[in-house]
Amino acid sequence: MAILSFDELHAAARAGARRTVVVVGAQQSAVLQAAGQAQKLELAEVILIGDEPTIRGLARAEGIDLSAMEIIHEADLNAAARRAMRLVAEGRAHVAMKGKVDSATFLHVALDKELGLRGDRLLSHVALFEVKALGRMLLVSDAGVVIAPTLEQKAEIIRNAVYVAHKLGIELPKVAVLASNEMVNPKMPANIEAAALAKMAERGQINGAIVDGPLALDNAISSAAAQTKSIAGPVAGQADILIVPDIEAGNLMAKAIIYFGGYMMAGVVVGAQVPLILPSRSDPPEAKLNSLALGVVMTL
Repeated sequence: MAILSFDELHAAARAGARRTVVVVGAQQSAVLQAAGQAQKLELAEVILIGDEPTIRGLARAEGIDLSAMEIIHEADLNAAARRAMRLVAEGRAHVAMKGKVDSATFLHVALDKELGLRGDRLLSHVALFEVKALGRMLLVSDAGVVIAPTLEQKAEIIRNAVYVAHKLGIELPKVAVLASNEMVNPKMPANIEAAALAKMAERGQINGAIVDGPLALDNAISSAAAQTKSIAGPVAGQADILIVPDIEAGNLMAKAIIYFGGYMMAGVVVGAQVPLILPSRSDPPEAKLNSLALGVVMTL
């Protein structure tokens, strides 16, 4: 059964084998609240790494119970990231989550060849939204890692997003490769690459999903818009996954869904040996908790 809501995502995390999430730079209020909720709801065990006096002070101020969590004192954020990734490499933790540490440091340490967490796949970010108006979860990629993906990288981004969709129980996700319109226009590289990706999937170079493009956003998620424009096919109006042309488009789309639509997001970076959670500093505790739950479900 496909996961259709964040409540169901939490239930899946709770029902699976207990996983451990390690938080890097846990001296941040929102991520500490998310960690406390995860422990309380039994979504995961949590290890906090960071400046222990600050962590304990924030916990007291927020009323967060730390008694069930392991705390490792490490004030230096680079060293904290390294200790966290070593715990993951040793199998003591299954998911690494960013707290008060910048993404560049977090990823740089995670991809250190010495630790062995870097796989052969491209790293990409997959955002997950519970869009009640659609009646299904919606995945968007890549809005956070690959700046200007090549055609080959876009194929990898699709494969990573499909991998996440499968973990969410979507057996044959419908993938829309987005562009400004549905026409194959040689003057518009995004449209040409979208058409190439659809043909790659047709020829078996991308498996486990139905891929179509180019599709404009309205044609991808609205059956009425697709019918009005006479756009047929199994993806039109029914997309589970939206693949954006570049990071700017993805970032703008994700933030528009959050701030204009009022929807909550979860996000995970896939492609490494373990899920990596890189929430935005502005994400509220609920979004960080959703991301943590998504990371856990990715390990099940």
